[in-house]
Amino acid sequence: MEGLLTLSTAGVETGKKNCHSNAGTPETHPCTIGIALCLLTIAHGSATVPHPMNIKKALITAAGRNQRTLPLQTLVGQDGVSRSALGVVIEEALSAGIEEIAVVIHPGDQAAYTEAAGSHGRRLRFIEQTEPRGYGHAVACGRSFTREEPFLLLVGDHVYVSATATSCARQLVETAANERSAVSAVQATHESKLPYFGAIGGRRVTGRDALYEIAETLEKPTPTLAEQRLVIPGLRAAHYLCFFGMHVLTPSLMDLLERQVSETTGSVNLSTALSALARKERYLAFETAGRRYDMGAKHGFLTAQLALSLAGPDREEVLAGLVELLAQRSR
Repeated sequence: MEGLLTLSTAGVETGKKNCHSNAGTPETHPCTIGIALCLLTIAHGSATVPHPMNIKKALITAAGRNQRTLPLQTLVGQDGVSRSALGVVIEEALSAGIEEIAVVIHPGDQAAYTEAAGSHGRRLRFIEQTEPRGYGHAVACGRSFTREEPFLLLVGDHVYVSATATSCARQLVETAANERSAVSAVQATHESKLPYFGAIGGRRVTGRDALYEIAETLEKPTPTLAEQRLVIPGLRAAHYLCFFGMHVLTPSLMDLLERQVSETTGSVNLSTALSALARKERYLAFETAGRRYDMGAKHGFLTAQLALSLAGPDREEVLAGLVELLAQRSR
């Protein structure tokens, strides 16, 4: 490092002698800044500076055997208007500035999904997952849509309720754009729920309460394995950071998934690819100000509907109905 710093000083002085610009102080001189950026890049072992993240595409997965009918169900949104669960997810994506949306579906489901999407149906692109090879394979099917661009990944059987005026998807997209890296949304989750979610291990980013550097990811770990590998200082006891069902991912993730697809004949695991991504490039987790609701869980659809209703203008009416129901049950 000492040799690098010596080289840095000499290189900056040499660069300035050969530069025709007189702008700025020595610290802000254009050549000083340019050379310093190059040296920082070398010091971190990379030949490139991260490109700006312009996230305009979203991929929604909805092809799973136990998942494919859930997005077609009707929910009452936070605005009090009835729409399909798919419509709720689409509007979550649009709230983040997404312009193009593709949905990965089971073969033969396009007509039903087009109808469920309502006025958004014309703007969707549908991609069929022709082999039941798991969630990672479903994501890999979207490569022809995402191409070499970063993208927002959502699951079709989750709905999200933000704790702020900014939607969960927008919080995530803005974080990824600012950090110029892949970012997965996470939520502190009790160990009893680990059988339902992938989880991450890593460390908190210095000075950032809700941002974490990911070291590894595990798919549905046991509490014992999570305690050994996924404990993050600062979280409540017996709680782990589990995936939120929402990610901003880079083209590198698609490369890793395609390698899995070609090298295996069975299920393709997204968590395996995400762990490989963490070893390949900067990959972060962001604790969103909001909650996720998995409609596929036991009583999940009911819980999701209650969460949406309690976050909207009909809150008092819904609460009154719940109180009346509880009073009747207690008699």
